[in-house]
Amino acid sequence: MFRTALRNVFAHKARLLMTVLAVLLGVAFVSGTLVFTNTISDAYQKSSAKGFDQVDVAIRPESAADTGDTVGKRHKLTRPLLDKAAGVPGAASAIGVVNGFTAIADKDGKLIGGGFQSQGGNYWGDKDPRYPLTAGHAPHGADEIAIDTETARRAGYKVGDTVRMSVDGPVLEPVVTGIFRTDDGNVAAGGSLALFDTATAQRLFHSVGAYDEIDVKAAPGTSQSALREALDAVVPEDTASTVTGQKLADDQAEQISAAMSGMKTGLLVFAGIALFVGTFIIANTFTMLVAQRTKELALLRAVGASRRQVTRSVLIEAFVVGAVAAVGGLAAGIGIGAAMRSLMGTLGATVPDGPLVVSPGTVGTALLVGVLVTMLAAWLPGRRAAKIPPVAAMSSVHAKATTKSLVLRNTIGALFAAVGVAVVLYATTMDGSDGQAPMGLGAVLLILGVFVLTPLLSRPLIAAAAPVLRVFGISGKLARQNSVRNPRRTAATASALMIGLTLITGMTVMAGSLQKSIDKMATSAIRADYLVSMANGNSLSPDVEKKLAAVDGVTGISGLRNAPSRIDRQTEFLTGVNGAAIGELTDLPVTDGSFEVGGTRVVVDSDTAKSHGWKAGSGFRVSYEDGAKQNLTVAGVYEANEMMRGIMLDNATLAPHQRDASDMQVMVKTAGGASDTTKDRLEKALGDNPAVKVQDKQDFSDSIAQMFTLMLNMLYGLLAMAVIVAVLGVINTLAMSVFERSQEIGMLRAIGLDRKGIKRMVRLESLVISLFGGVLGIGLGVFFGWAAGELLGSRMSTYELVLPWGRMAVFLLLAATVGVLAALWPARRAARLNMLTAIKSE
Repeated sequence: MFRTALRNVFAHKARLLMTVLAVLLGVAFVSGTLVFTNTISDAYQKSSAKGFDQVDVAIRPESAADTGDTVGKRHKLTRPLLDKAAGVPGAASAIGVVNGFTAIADKDGKLIGGGFQSQGGNYWGDKDPRYPLTAGHAPHGADEIAIDTETARRAGYKVGDTVRMSVDGPVLEPVVTGIFRTDDGNVAAGGSLALFDTATAQRLFHSVGAYDEIDVKAAPGTSQSALREALDAVVPEDTASTVTGQKLADDQAEQISAAMSGMKTGLLVFAGIALFVGTFIIANTFTMLVAQRTKELALLRAVGASRRQVTRSVLIEAFVVGAVAAVGGLAAGIGIGAAMRSLMGTLGATVPDGPLVVSPGTVGTALLVGVLVTMLAAWLPGRRAAKIPPVAAMSSVHAKATTKSLVLRNTIGALFAAVGVAVVLYATTMDGSDGQAPMGLGAVLLILGVFVLTPLLSRPLIAAAAPVLRVFGISGKLARQNSVRNPRRTAATASALMIGLTLITGMTVMAGSLQKSIDKMATSAIRADYLVSMANGNSLSPDVEKKLAAVDGVTGISGLRNAPSRIDRQTEFLTGVNGAAIGELTDLPVTDGSFEVGGTRVVVDSDTAKSHGWKAGSGFRVSYEDGAKQNLTVAGVYEANEMMRGIMLDNATLAPHQRDASDMQVMVKTAGGASDTTKDRLEKALGDNPAVKVQDKQDFSDSIAQMFTLMLNMLYGLLAMAVIVAVLGVINTLAMSVFERSQEIGMLRAIGLDRKGIKRMVRLESLVISLFGGVLGIGLGVFFGWAAGELLGSRMSTYELVLPWGRMAVFLLLAATVGVLAALWPARRAARLNMLTAIKSE
């Protein structure tokens, strides 16, 4: 039986090629994802480990957020503590570390490093061991900085150049006095690092006379644990804590691994989708191959082969095919991993140097996935073939599915679909994240139910295309009949395309609806003409509001501040605003009282008011972050949205209790409304700062739309793998269908149907099957998009369903294109059949 199985594999090389490709693509995606993420993770971990070479023990300040009424307060590390740390037994040296956000512009005025990776710090003394200089000297004074070699290379800066930069709003223009090397992970990720002298860094980062961390280097012969014990004796337990450099490196390695696991999971989900789609093709292929060899298998049964041996022979074929595909997929995956890493460099994302990591786990996973998926998909056809009685197989009595099997299949499919719809609908009534798991379960059940019901659905839906197919004469009529001749095969072929289009359509519906909702929210809730914020989402200096308020034409302005507090033993975040202007800058529906902010009078969103039992006129006591307490009165209750919520009080009331006052963003209203001229005036008032964004409502909406567009384009690219696999499935089905119908095609040629008619028949058949899958996929995608929107709508009052008719038409056109392209080779093969040879074939 083993030799028989191998002979069958080699006898059907062409027919199994598409199956090998389907498995190969899925395995390549899986192994490529593992190689890529392992390589990047390993490179970052090694790079971050080098960054802790100069740190044997770090002293860090403790937060007092959970000790009494003081909220968010952070103890300071002082110079006396630094001197004590440097003098403990076993300490070679101690460095005071200061850091914070620092945006650097290139020579064209554009932000370097993407905002979040733009960091600043202090250069310790004249020779900082953390940052060896490659050119120039250490910075001294407020007008000098040192920058890393990668930033200097990317921006074209050299020693002596003047750099435009910003820390929290105001523009600075220091001179580059030094360029240094660093193993900092942010720089490795494409960010930038600027260093000031310690006094300047402390002043810029609001830590005058204090440090964010103290790094201690051990003397030769002193272990990290011994040094830590010595430091614990001088470090106050209630204000600071110690941690070894090894622990810091391990923690950062874990953080990198966790960050990469999210990307790995996302990519593996799409690889799984490709494999899931490929499973249909494999099952379809083996079903047809087994059907074509029914008499051969019956003969084996007649001469003594058992059912197990027949099933085993099919599984051996599947094992050989899966093993070949897995090895090929692994090789392709290694290439994909290397290409993805190179692509990151091409797109501007800097990745630390390191070898390509192909772990034993990656190899084992690729081989296991390829072989298991293929064998599981082939098991059912093999088992079905083994159960056919030899006499029935030889007389082809088995050819048509029995009424009992069809009724059972349709009953199971209807049950799965009904339960899936019920669970999805139930999930839409739940609140936010609570409904995510039920909705996912319902979606899986519904897709499985529709897949099982697809043979039943194929007849009426394909019959609906009959009027159009009649236009093509006898070729169209034959194409329709061929499409429904074997409903199970048509269903398996169409389902592969259906799954890909379901995901694409669902994502598109959700993204379009969310974009519309955010547009509506920005239009309805904000009367301000401009929103000013930092490019990286950090806070702005209060000086930004002062500078903008002085611009001609500004009629209303308010900075929005976020400050922690404690109310009724709960932590609540206060939103500081300009009480005199916030009413004309926002349009928030008031449900109780009046929208009045000033002194001790505040406004509260309805959710917060409900949780505390407040209404207009209610009083409460607040504990600020500096420990001071004050009685406030609720003047009004308003309906919150995703942009504006919380307890709003006047900045004049809040500011005295803030350690470092800063704004999340600044809202600006102008006399002439939004215009290019007004926007230019505002930007010039801020010194054309590349780190600060001045956005009108349209800019804000466009930035959100750009984010959704980028997300969708990534999803489209990843789901293209599933569509490619689906194309292979259509080609495979048509090719085998042509082979099965060779005699029939020969007869059609003999009675007058020319080669063009044969080609047209096969193409139309492919087109109908693809459009059938496309219609099902788009229909399910719209349903899932609506359901997910209902779940989001419970937390977003402005949410409304938007159906992207244009894109859905494009998706349907894509399905039609898949059908046309997939039919090219099978149609050509059918047309080239010799009619006499075909008629004589069995």
